[in-house]
Amino acid sequence: MDALARRDPEIARLMEAETARARGTLSLIASKNVSSQAVREALGGGLTDKYAEGYPDDRFHEGCGAVDRIEDLAIDRARSLFAAAWANVQPHSGSSANLAVLMAFLRPGDRILGMSGSAGGHFTHGGADHLSGRWLEGHAYGLGGDGRVDPEIVRREAKRLRPSLLVAGGSFHPREIPVADLAGVAEECGALLLFDMAHTSGLVAAGLHANPVLHAHVVSSTTHKTLRGPRGGLLLSRRPDLGARLDAAIFPGLQGGPLLHAIAAKAVAFGEAASEDFRAYATCVVAGARRLGDALAEEGIPLSTGGTDCHFVVADLRGLGIAGAPAAAFLAEIGLVANKCPLPDDPEGRLSGIRLGTPSGTSRRLGPEEFAAVGTLVVRGLRLAAAGGAPDGTEGGAIRAGLARILAAADGRRP
Repeated sequence: MDALARRDPEIARLMEAETARARGTLSLIASKNVSSQAVREALGGGLTDKYAEGYPDDRFHEGCGAVDRIEDLAIDRARSLFAAAWANVQPHSGSSANLAVLMAFLRPGDRILGMSGSAGGHFTHGGADHLSGRWLEGHAYGLGGDGRVDPEIVRREAKRLRPSLLVAGGSFHPREIPVADLAGVAEECGALLLFDMAHTSGLVAAGLHANPVLHAHVVSSTTHKTLRGPRGGLLLSRRPDLGARLDAAIFPGLQGGPLLHAIAAKAVAFGEAASEDFRAYATCVVAGARRLGDALAEEGIPLSTGGTDCHFVVADLRGLGIAGAPAAAFLAEIGLVANKCPLPDDPEGRLSGIRLGTPSGTSRRLGPEEFAAVGTLVVRGLRLAAAGGAPDGTEGGAIRAGLARILAAADGRRP
């Protein structure tokens, strides 16, 4: 960053500080990952300057031949990766992808039914503070007694409400969602089914979760998280007849010129996700999450739903007497970066849980056994926080030293 350091040393210094922070800590944030050097080179290249409003071969600007082919490649790779008949790679984020679905198919006042926030749903699925809940009549379904999505509960609510849009997928639910069953519910109730696979798209690409594209009318996703690409969004469908309305909702409905540097980086990430190396990576992500969860459970910290099918676990902190926010803040002080979250069975609606994910650590070459050791460190940190200990005391220092040894060993295995 020589040019940046000369032109704007303050920004360069802050960027270097963030890089140093990331290297010296372990991100357990489930939505965080470490993209490849190839993805970063595409993202930071000359396409940063490119403007190409519209779609391939139908732009509002001249000189778009090369970027048209780049976007075509991104679309083709996304369709192939997820067995989709149609794809749009222009959404700037998963949230804007979800908004495009609402704009394409719903009118103000229509009903939307999604997973409740306390159960792990996302605020773009009809949350009261989001446009989807202000523009539409938002309703939510809960979980079964085992903490999992129960198609019968969803069916009962859908038959009662008759929503225009049924939404599946979420941010804090650690179990695989039965998309085929929910597709049946949507068909029975005459609803469109949107599956938001922002968190699990990498697991779907690796064949570890059922492919929602084969069942839902529309599938939305981010391209980072488990997919390990650049920050951005994606829309997919098995129904090419729905594509024109979705395309129009993205442009000109919601966005102007697409981010061609991000689309090039998405194309690279889709190509990487089709490899056997990526499948091995995703398998390790899930195995690491399970070993991390086992380590917590063995130390007496219960897990929401009793475990995980995906890349994160949700730990229940109520028995420790500490809420998720101060617990996450304390862990960050000792190098273990996670985030607070709700629990589906907390009657007071507090953020009494903490979400711990493995995508980023797995990209840094941590394996399942290292995540078991990380789980032990997390437990020590949580108990120290609950006891009112200091992160810079003797025990806090010992936890940081243990983490440093784990990270050093993993970094030594990186090519």
